[in-house]
Amino acid sequence: MDLDAFFAENPMGGPAPHFDGSDELHSGFVTLVGRPNAGKSTLLNAIMGKKIAITSNTAQTTRHRFRAVVNRPGLQMVIVDTPGLHKPHDALGEELNTSAIKALEDVDVIAMVIDATKPIGRGDEWVAAQIQRSKAPKICVLSKRDLASPEQLSAQREAAEQLGTWDAMVALSATEGYNVEAFVEEAAALLPVGPPWFPPDMETDQPLEVLIAEFIREKILRSFNDEVPHAIGVQCEEVTYDRKKDLYRIFAIIYVERDSQKGIIIGKKGSAIKQIGIEARQDLEQLLGCRVFLDLSVKVRKNWRRDANQIRRFGYGEGL
Repeated sequence: MDLDAFFAENPMGGPAPHFDGSDELHSGFVTLVGRPNAGKSTLLNAIMGKKIAITSNTAQTTRHRFRAVVNRPGLQMVIVDTPGLHKPHDALGEELNTSAIKALEDVDVIAMVIDATKPIGRGDEWVAAQIQRSKAPKICVLSKRDLASPEQLSAQREAAEQLGTWDAMVALSATEGYNVEAFVEEAAALLPVGPPWFPPDMETDQPLEVLIAEFIREKILRSFNDEVPHAIGVQCEEVTYDRKKDLYRIFAIIYVERDSQKGIIIGKKGSAIKQIGIEARQDLEQLLGCRVFLDLSVKVRKNWRRDANQIRRFGYGEGL
């Protein structure tokens, strides 16, 4: 697609060329890559129309390679959300980078998400260099359009064009829903014709236990500052459903690396962990569509982020 013509007619705003779903099914995998906090998970949630991936302003929020399935007439798009690519400081960071880079293998479309409010830097150039090695079609997504000035958008467009060759470019706001459909249609038009990869009623390939653990971890990421959020790992130990009471009983463990962090998570007289439980339960009840009983405990697993075996036990990065 000619980018100059597209922006002349749609100054980073109008609808993308309409994807005409015929009797043929366009299906395949679209991988979202980019720097931490670029807006990948927020975009995935906007496309799905519901919250299935956690978000926060903390780096390494996304630790799983997350797949969401978009089913529409003539289309099955599997969106792969990846951990933000960054300079790793420990074994966990290295594992997350490995997971994100592996997600570029055997995909049909790669979408690089760039924060429109922040100047493109060496980190973005490194990410772009990784994806330019792939033969898959590539889309450049300028996210957070609602927060960027026209001058910022123009500068980002010019800088993004220098990063490599793009088959399409879309500026959007996932929080406002602006141009999200334009991105879906651009990606759909680049997908091959083929059979579906997942059942039509499937929304994600993540086990329920993983979704629950992530929703709990999100509340910690949003409630605490400094080093504590990075040191957190969550495991869902038990999930049972009481059909008569229409109630899920969930038991989960929050792991930290030091005793001092355990005290912070618990809080004075248990106030902090109580608030985490209240907020997580609210989201889980929306996710599960019924009442939830949530039991949280905190344990210390020293320096788990430096131990590849411990990281994989949590299912982070490439997982088990």
